[in-house]
Amino acid sequence: MNEKKVTVIGLLGSPHRKGNTEQLLDRFLSGASDAGGLTEKVILVNLSYSSCKGCNACHVTGFCIMDDDIVRLYDRLLGADCVVTTSPIYTMGITTELKSFIDRAHYLWVRHYQLGEHVIAPEQKILRRGYFLSTAGMDMSDVFRTAFPMMKALFNILGFTYCANILARNMDGYGGIGGHPTALDDAYKAGFEAVKGIEEKIPCQGEEKRG
Repeated sequence: MNEKKVTVIGLLGSPHRKGNTEQLLDRFLSGASDAGGLTEKVILVNLSYSSCKGCNACHVTGFCIMDDDIVRLYDRLLGADCVVTTSPIYTMGITTELKSFIDRAHYLWVRHYQLGEHVIAPEQKILRRGYFLSTAGMDMSDVFRTAFPMMKALFNILGFTYCANILARNMDGYGGIGGHPTALDDAYKAGFEAVKGIEEKIPCQGEEKRG
């Protein structure tokens, strides 16, 4: 009997298709697929969803009152082995699409931290991996800084270990992701190692790669 394949879901937070960020995500997913993983790419801009309304109804029920594509996507992410969130940096922050997606996880936060229901059992979290991939036009050492706390919060809520960042800055200087000396190779390697690590039950080391 064949073992269950490692499932990897990549979330494209960029509204710009086929750009630097999507190319970086595609390389990660290619590495994961070549390692034997079952991969899926979700284009957030193609989904139908609203931002969090701050109504706090979930504080009572543990469920979001909005029944839309985001709720169904979160259900799938809870069953995945690896999730990859991606966003270019716009005005020193992540895109509206990705930020709205993250805010909608509040009902899951409520379940875990207020209602005392484990979304993912603590022992399962050890091998579930989360990655953040990002690109930026500017060549600033701190251009990605504001994104990290949001990624940490999201992965904590969903029960993933925050494994690594694959970051590529100075896209304007390089003329695009294809001109960056290491980013695409780093993304492919991270995707390949993510699947193999999960298969071999090796917790990630949290190594951060900067570009």
